[in-house]
Amino acid sequence: MADAVEGEASQPFPWQLGVYDAHCHPTDTMSTIPSIPDMKARILTVMATRAEDQELVAQTADKFGVKSRTPDSWSQEECIVPCFGWHPWFTHQMFDVEDFDGKETLDQDSKILHYQTVLSPKRDRLSDEERQAFASLPDPEPFSQFLEQTRSYLERYPLALVGEVGLDRSFRIPETWIPGHDKRDESLTPGGREGRRLSPYRVDIKHQKKLFKAQLQLAGELQRAVSVHGVQAHGVVFETLQETWKGYEKKVLSKREKKKQTEAAKSSNRQGVLDADERQDSPKPFPPRICLHSYSGNPDAFKQYLNPAIPAEIYASFSTAINLSDKQDASAPSALEQLIKLIPDDRILVESDLHIAGPRMDEHLEDMVRRLCKIKGWSLNDGVEQLGSNWRMFVFGRIQDRS
Repeated sequence: MADAVEGEASQPFPWQLGVYDAHCHPTDTMSTIPSIPDMKARILTVMATRAEDQELVAQTADKFGVKSRTPDSWSQEECIVPCFGWHPWFTHQMFDVEDFDGKETLDQDSKILHYQTVLSPKRDRLSDEERQAFASLPDPEPFSQFLEQTRSYLERYPLALVGEVGLDRSFRIPETWIPGHDKRDESLTPGGREGRRLSPYRVDIKHQKKLFKAQLQLAGELQRAVSVHGVQAHGVVFETLQETWKGYEKKVLSKREKKKQTEAAKSSNRQGVLDADERQDSPKPFPPRICLHSYSGNPDAFKQYLNPAIPAEIYASFSTAINLSDKQDASAPSALEQLIKLIPDDRILVESDLHIAGPRMDEHLEDMVRRLCKIKGWSLNDGVEQLGSNWRMFVFGRIQDRS
């Protein structure tokens, strides 16, 4: 096997077997969307993050969204799976109407109070400059309205996922554009970083968690998989996920108990298997499948996700953009190699996490697949087929013949 793996680097890449990008943002650069059907990658899993891109993802799905869970039936134009969600970087732009006596629109003083409450470092009293800075931020929207909008999108696109959602302790919110001073890139969808300077403010983790958990629960109710962002918050991400599935943990059976269960299922015309599938489809307060996108935690932190009592299927995806150097000849850090080897073969995914579709995205995917295959000791063909099977299982679940 070692000799075979060494020779993989010079072999042509087997795009024809199907390569799937588990997490990307091409709607951040809408001019590249028409190039998606011509890409070598078979399917892109396209994330929404904020107010400006939810409908753009929907419009892209109308043109290029897959229409069934059966790959053999997909046309060349069916090449994306849409995802709808609110990224933790933008959670400060949401407020809970219960905190403002049911008001769905905030006046200027309430808007400033909202930002004073959810941004850190916190200030008991604001200077005139700070009040002006908060007043210049986007008018916050009721989170309840966004949840209903997300529900509507998920119902409109039955194969859509929830994403990108999660927690981030590191990111500082950008300052607002200063007319005549800053010049934004008109090719980019508004609302992102876009080269703006960063303010000193971060979004309070409790506020982030509230919105993250609500989106997880919506995903559970509609039984959709979720793509989860976590930066310098791996412990809180796990705790939040754990809170959603508390009381639903699987019973960890002994070998004898497993044997008895298997025999009972066979003797009852596989009724046990049917019941398990029905339970999988029923609404729950947690998502059925969770991908930790561009996972950056250490191997010990990931081990908690290997607990067999966890009722959700946990995946991890990796990208060269986040997890590795973009240089082709750069080797993976030893901790990342340990992590990748630790993750079960059927729970690992690849992604680009890029904001631009086309050849560059294909290059990133090929690079990551080759690196994963080398670390896992897979041949290229076996690795591409395994990763494709993993993606289909993550997105569509175990009952793949449903329509």
